[in-house]
Amino acid sequence: MGMIQTMIQAWKIPEMRKKILYTLGMLVVFRLGSNIPVPCIDRTQLAAMFDINQAGLFGLFDLFSGGSFSNFTIFALSISPYITSSIILQLLTVAIPKLEEIAKQGQEGQRKIAQWTRYITIVLALVQAVGYTFGMFRNVLTDDSVFVKIVIVLTLVAGTAFLMWLGEKINDNGVGNGISLIIFAGIVSRIPTTVNTTVRNMIAGRVSVISVILFTIFALAVVVGIVLVQEGTRKVPVQYAKRVVGRKMYGGQATHIPLKVNQAGVMPVIFAVSLLQLPATIAYMWPGTGFAAFVQKYLTTQGTPGVWIYTILDVILIIGFTYFYGTMTVNPVEIADNLRSNGGFIPGIRPGKPTSTYIARVISRLEFASAIFLALVACLPILLQHWSDLAIGFGGTSLIIAVGVAIETVKAIETQMIMRNYSGFLK
Repeated sequence: MGMIQTMIQAWKIPEMRKKILYTLGMLVVFRLGSNIPVPCIDRTQLAAMFDINQAGLFGLFDLFSGGSFSNFTIFALSISPYITSSIILQLLTVAIPKLEEIAKQGQEGQRKIAQWTRYITIVLALVQAVGYTFGMFRNVLTDDSVFVKIVIVLTLVAGTAFLMWLGEKINDNGVGNGISLIIFAGIVSRIPTTVNTTVRNMIAGRVSVISVILFTIFALAVVVGIVLVQEGTRKVPVQYAKRVVGRKMYGGQATHIPLKVNQAGVMPVIFAVSLLQLPATIAYMWPGTGFAAFVQKYLTTQGTPGVWIYTILDVILIIGFTYFYGTMTVNPVEIADNLRSNGGFIPGIRPGKPTSTYIARVISRLEFASAIFLALVACLPILLQHWSDLAIGFGGTSLIIAVGVAIETVKAIETQMIMRNYSGFLK
């Protein structure tokens, strides 16, 4: 109900309504482009190539692109190159002191990092486009000339660059995180198709009703759990000492530091999936080779040992990225220094280093709980589908991303509304 009330209040404000409509308009453009195929494609052969038996090999990749990958449209590469580029730069920022120094230079440093991210994105998109055009999709082309292949490669790279620009425009003029919303739109657009396929399988007897009911209950429980984790906070009590300034006494009040249970949001899941899709992406470029067979058997959810290897790697990456983002988001030393400079202290904890150590320990426990939750929700559906006859592409990973992005977008709208009220008050 709180989300609905927030959206209603935001819609009543002309400025916020304009931003919401702008965001929706950009997402409509994304969905329209997702249905524009690249030139010289044989649709019949393309549909035959993506037979239902091969769905598991590219399921998540196709899900994130909103079906653009299986239809080989201008947005077939989706926003994945940009996500991979962001992962590379963020890891390098931690590993290379010079990059870390640039990242801390305020808006100018962030502008440089963003520019390098775009450059790496174009390079990665070019490599993937060449691999797909000259590799996986070469048999579905109606014209096998080099010129046509070059046109397709440039079209795919331009599609990724356009999506990157689209996401940045949403960040500047809309609401929410543009890249996350594009992924969200791709996931949500697949829901009608998934529901239709599931109903047909139930009618045909290929999927049991009990499996669908269990998955529905699981999905509802996951949605409730994600909301609780995303909204949950750990309140660290803080007491401010009394200070006499002139003839007045300040301080003495008790308050708290709100620490979110899940500081990282949905980014650990998105990054983990993106990295796990890298071997499959390379395998797509050279189908029918020994490497592709190895990837399908050992590094995808369709392989007999692969489902376990994929699940274990997914858990490790989600936990690792959760701690990584938590470290980047909250600085215990900075919080402790701010408390000491303002005369604040945590009851029972000495100011300074003991305070920062205590806060770091609390954050570490929260990160562990949120990481385990995200990992379980992302991986349990994979194992359930492996053991049962239920084949639904909209699994735990998709639910985490969809619900998490929805919550973060509503929070962004609330923040913009609060900032608007403050700016109006100051005027």
